[in-house]
Order: sequence, then C-alpha cells, then structure tokens
Amino acid sequence: MKIVSYNLNGIRAAIKKDWLKWVKKGNFDIVCVQETKAQPEDIPNELFEEIGYNAYWHSAEKKGYSGVLTLSKKKSDQVVVGCGIKKYDKEGRILRTDFGDWSLLNCYFPSGSSGVERQAFKMKYLADFQKWIKKVKKERENLIIVGDYNIAHGDFDIHNPTRKDEPSGFKKEEKAWMDKFLKLGFTDSFRFMNPEKIEFSWWTYRMGARGKNKGWRIDYQCVSEILKDKIKSARNMNEAVHSDHCPVLLEIDL
Repeated sequence: MKIVSYNLNGIRAAIKKDWLKWVKKGNFDIVCVQETKAQPEDIPNELFEEIGYNAYWHSAEKKGYSGVLTLSKKKSDQVVVGCGIKKYDKEGRILRTDFGDWSLLNCYFPSGSSGVERQAFKMKYLADFQKWIKKVKKERENLIIVGDYNIAHGDFDIHNPTRKDEPSGFKKEEKAWMDKFLKLGFTDSFRFMNPEKIEFSWWTYRMGARGKNKGWRIDYQCVSEILKDKIKSARNMNEAVHSDHCPVLLEIDL
C-alpha cells in the first residue's frame, strides 16, 4: 500500500505543473491533498477517473481557501467529512475514509503564522483535535493520520533548531502537543524508520530557501502503534516540485 500526502498550496496551480501526470506515474494507492483551495465543481471529476481514482472532497466554505481531497484507487467503505466542530469543519480541515478495518484521516492543521489570533485558534484546534481523536481511536483502532500538521516536532525537523524567537510551528507548546499526541498511541512513520535523518517537507518561497535546503518537516504520516511494524518505508519526496511543500510517502503492508 503506497500512501502519499501532499500540501499542494492550490490544486489548480499544481495541475498546470503536470501534477496529475506525476500522480499517474507514481501509481499510488491513495493520494491525500491538503490546501486544495478549490471546490469539487472547479475540477472535472473525469480528470481523476481517467487516472484510476475515486475522489473524496472536504472543501472550505470560503472559496480559494484551505480544503482537503483524498484520491483512492479503491472505493472507501465510508466517508466521514469533518470532526463535528463547525469552526474547523467550515475551513475544510479533516476528511476520514474507511477501508475495511482501518481508517485514513487526511488533515490540514491550521497555521498560526499570520498573527496572535490565528495562533490561538491553532492551539485550540490542537486541544480539540486531541480530545476528538481519542474518541475516534476507540471506534477505529487502526488509524493512519496524514497531512500538514504545521509543526516541526524536533531539532532534526528544522534547519535552524537553535533559533530563539520560537516562530509558529516551532513553539514549545506545539512541540509539547506533538509529544502528547504520539503518547496517545501513534507513531511518526518517518522518524520511526529514520531516527536521525534530516529531511524537510516545506520551504519558504523567500531567499531561495529550497535551493539551500533551509526547510522544515511539518508534513507527517502517523500510524496507530499497532500498525508501526507494518511500515515498509517512509520518506519525503524532495524531487517533486509542484508546491512549497514536497509530498511524503508511506509504504505499509495492510
């Protein structure tokens, strides 16, 4: 099972950069997109059907903003849109698809980089997400939670870990939240397979950061601990350039 997760920072712009050809060539079982910035009616469904995928959307109410999309070769047994909390669901941040006895959550966590108000929103989201995921885990034990978490968890996940300004995404309280989340019984697949490897999944567009590899690892594929021994590989696909993020790939025997 090959599952790829990719913040495209606008799916329509990525399609113009031959993203669909890249998907077809990759022959992934599931493709999870974050930050689609689109509505289902914006893109003909035939484009996905032609390359063998079923499309499941959760778009933001505000057009051109946020949104997630899950493409799967196999039809999902059940699709659950959102988490039931309106202020998050209207931003199109969580999409669950069930396949037999396991579930996939495609998530786009808020960024707090635009100011104090959005940082507070992000921290409230993290607290509410943790409460909610505990309930989901009781119902669906075998979980894979992929997406843009907007948090660089440890020193190996950011190019300048000694910085003192604590920007959004690398604040103590965000990293502490990640610790608590993993202790609920989840495994960061990339770090599990690559304990000390330094690879990034996002680079600012400023100052030629990607060319200098001055990035952050903020895109994750976390799995329930009972699934961790089924992981075959996990990596950041740095060679793909359709966005300010790169895709992250998980290969797992389900």
